[in-house]
Amino acid sequence: MFVSINWIKEYVDLSGFDIKELINKFTLATAEVEDIYEKGKDINHVIVGKILTVENHPDSKKLHLLKVDGGDRVYNIVCGAPNVREGMKVALAAAPARVPGADINVATVGGYESEGMCCSAKELGLSDDHSGILELPADAPCGEDIKKLYPIEDIVFEVDNKSLTNRPDLWGHYGIAREFAALTGRELKPLALDDLSYDGDYQVPVTIEREDLVYRYEALKMDNITVNESPVAMQIRLYYCGMRSINLLADVTNYIMLEIGQPTHAFNANMIDSIKVGTPKEKIKFTTLDNTEREIDENTLMIYNNDTPVAIAGIMGGLDSEIVEDTGAVVLESACFDGISVRKSSSRLGHRTDSSARYEKMLDPELCAQAVGRFAYIVKSIDSGAKIASKVNDKYVRKYPEITLSFDKKYVDRYTGIEISDERIIHTLTSLGFGVDYNSGEFTVSVPSWRATKDVTIKADIIEEITRIYGYDNFNITTTMMPLKPVKTDYAKAEDEEIKDILVKKYSMHEVNSYIWCDGRKYKKLGIEVEDNVKVLNIENSENGVLRNSMLPTLLVISNENKDFAESYAVFEIGRVVDGTREDGTCNERKHLGAVLYSKSGSEKELYYKALEVINTIVSEIKQTKAEYKKIAPAHNWQHPKNTAEISANGVAFGTICALHPSNKFKFDKTGSAVCFEFDMDSFNSVRANAIEFAETSDMQSVYYDLSLVIPDNTRFSELEKCWVNENFSELESYKIIDTFERLGVKSITVRFNFVDMERTLEMEEVQKKIDKILDNLSEIGVVIKA
Repeated sequence: MFVSINWIKEYVDLSGFDIKELINKFTLATAEVEDIYEKGKDINHVIVGKILTVENHPDSKKLHLLKVDGGDRVYNIVCGAPNVREGMKVALAAAPARVPGADINVATVGGYESEGMCCSAKELGLSDDHSGILELPADAPCGEDIKKLYPIEDIVFEVDNKSLTNRPDLWGHYGIAREFAALTGRELKPLALDDLSYDGDYQVPVTIEREDLVYRYEALKMDNITVNESPVAMQIRLYYCGMRSINLLADVTNYIMLEIGQPTHAFNANMIDSIKVGTPKEKIKFTTLDNTEREIDENTLMIYNNDTPVAIAGIMGGLDSEIVEDTGAVVLESACFDGISVRKSSSRLGHRTDSSARYEKMLDPELCAQAVGRFAYIVKSIDSGAKIASKVNDKYVRKYPEITLSFDKKYVDRYTGIEISDERIIHTLTSLGFGVDYNSGEFTVSVPSWRATKDVTIKADIIEEITRIYGYDNFNITTTMMPLKPVKTDYAKAEDEEIKDILVKKYSMHEVNSYIWCDGRKYKKLGIEVEDNVKVLNIENSENGVLRNSMLPTLLVISNENKDFAESYAVFEIGRVVDGTREDGTCNERKHLGAVLYSKSGSEKELYYKALEVINTIVSEIKQTKAEYKKIAPAHNWQHPKNTAEISANGVAFGTICALHPSNKFKFDKTGSAVCFEFDMDSFNSVRANAIEFAETSDMQSVYYDLSLVIPDNTRFSELEKCWVNENFSELESYKIIDTFERLGVKSITVRFNFVDMERTLEMEEVQKKIDKILDNLSEIGVVIKA
């Protein structure tokens, strides 16, 4: 947003202040200023000239030979503008002169000496109009510096729009002037408004059909308007603030929007009989002022003349009701629409305007009346014959609640940490428009309407107002005295961090962050159904409004989107899911760990066992116990019907591991493989950790022994473990599965046993006895050695 200091000076006396220093104060106290531009500073020796004679150039169809009276003498000028004529007053850059970006000296043009240049508005940096030279008022004295004729010199600063998001009052110059008044301690001058007096009873008929989308709507008719072009000073001001001049009525509506932040719209009164504000019953086509046909759906708020649409509320008017050159009567709309509705409509249409950008910030409905009075005042001051042709029809449908906040001086001192006098507090708040009732150290503050739409709602907001105007740079830097207390350990968070360290440092997995809601479009690509669960209200896409009940579909989407960047990788996240609602109606929010392992060339079996290794490491290092697995029926359609298992430890089930259903695997990757696992971290945290046992390591050589075993169906590895664990062999240091095999329905595994003694090297005969005992135990449960 561009802000003109000349405009600010109309409301606040800034004499005696360094303007750039004030802008810096504004940055520290209110909003970030991105840049400062000094307009008109590089214009020099551009004066009012009168064209005395015009002759056609003998060798050119476009050039003219002019004699121009510059007040001090007559200048010979060669000019190519099509609109030159005798008696015309022009902006003459009399050599030597300077215009933005160029020095003007005596030069030969088309074989004739030119002692300067007759300038267009674009060449002076006053507009984008380069169709002809700028015509000055007929009574402008020759030789007068053009800077005295028009407010060309100005300081314009650009404010970062993001820093104004929560301050709708700052989307106009008057609101920013209020900030400057508070920062300087100067008075804020009131806006000049028309009294809107009208002798008759006529009002423009207005009907509000969608009261849920409208706060206020005012309509006023004016007629007998004969002036079509806005004053040059207004055109310059609009141009400096990023808008082009169109015609008087359109310019005044834009001027008011830039002045007080309230969008208005001027309809050609010949096209308006009765206004209706509502939404269409079905989709329609509508052509806007930019001559673009747009599709309007049933949720877009529209302005109608009777039943004919004439504008998209808060966004743009229609082509059929626009102001044209001969428009002599106008119906002014000044309204406050629901900001959320305008934002959604603007997004659907893909069309964001200066008007919609302001409505999105939740404007103050009280601005509507101010804008109407200001419009009438400005139009009448430019066109003295213009008349009010109706009473104001004011439909004030909804009001924001009045906000009153009470606090004492101790509250201010405690929050600021410094001593700010009562008088300073009262002066600061009143200069910002707050009402203050002070009684024996107690402050009762009434929040002004322009700050009560969403900005100032709690006492802490008032403290911010006081301190920012006081100046954060005026605070004394002191060390806070407070007791240091040990922070209570959050064991759940500590376990989260341990898991992250294991996954990243040991297994080189990538941590990701995702949203809690389902992305139906992306799920569909993988054949994953969005399951019924808690939904977010007011979401246009119903599938995207469903909160996830598992981390894994989200992580599968992320893995699928990144599978072309690496041969194999794994991603994980500790995030939130929602498992329905509790009895009190609140979401049953759970913390889950989800992980997906992917490989383009590795088999699903290899990935599955890699995932088991990862899970076993987590359980072993954090809980000092073993993970147990039990085959279960899949809980989700995308899980493999056979290769899905429950994970538990010490009798507590806390997760699942699974491969993908073949149909989902095909959509995910025809040749690659993916395996995933998920922990309910709340359940995992509840698993009792075993005590850590320390044992002396042996310096003797160990002996390993591999057994290849044929396993009957439905036999779990935990049953096999009992066959050697229950023997309590002191020499059995460790064991692990090193291979698995399945062919023609026969399953086998190879287990490696590692034996070691603390004092001597074991003989093979001793180890064999223990192996024989293990084989005897295995045979009792139907497990035999592979032939």
